[in-house]
Amino acid sequence: MELKKFIVNPIQANCYLLWDITKEAVLIDCGAWFPQEREQIKKFVEDNGLTLKHHLNTHLHFDHIFGNAFVEESFGVKAEANDADWPWAANIKERVARFGVKYDEDVPPLGRVLNDGDEILFGGSRIIAISVPGHSPGSLAYYLPEEKMLFSGDALFRGSIGRTDFPDSNHRDLITTIREKILTLPEETVVYPGHDRETTIAFEKSYNMYLR
Repeated sequence: MELKKFIVNPIQANCYLLWDITKEAVLIDCGAWFPQEREQIKKFVEDNGLTLKHHLNTHLHFDHIFGNAFVEESFGVKAEANDADWPWAANIKERVARFGVKYDEDVPPLGRVLNDGDEILFGGSRIIAISVPGHSPGSLAYYLPEEKMLFSGDALFRGSIGRTDFPDSNHRDLITTIREKILTLPEETVVYPGHDRETTIAFEKSYNMYLR
């Protein structure tokens, strides 16, 4: 499996592009806002002869969905996510404005609505959606069991966990789902979070003070 990380928008969200030997690709959390960020992603896909099959959102907070319209317009691929977070997408202009920023695009409706255990197939590979509510009600992590890769969104970070101070967050749910659904994965699994650097299940089990 090949992987390319793009760090996008003023909040420095991680956008991941992965593809296998077939050149079919999946984009995860395209929060690209600035034109140069969008052009970089588009150029990389084209220059490497990739065919984008899926765009997956781990959750629908604005810093992870700024690029949803761009992806649909550029590649004809609708975003896939759990719809419990849709109020964040529907009210994106208002929510961004609270930070003193103007954002003019509407977020297109989701394509496929994903739930816990759903499989996403591309090329010769598969991804399993894992429900990890807490940071947001609809948060999903995306697990590639054959590759031992997990894309955790804002649920789990290296040595930390996602914020739970939003009105629709739930700290207890987040801790419970991380312990029951993420820390039970093979310890060698590499975790690619929504911000900052990657980690492993083994590291988090040993050193994450929030999960002790």
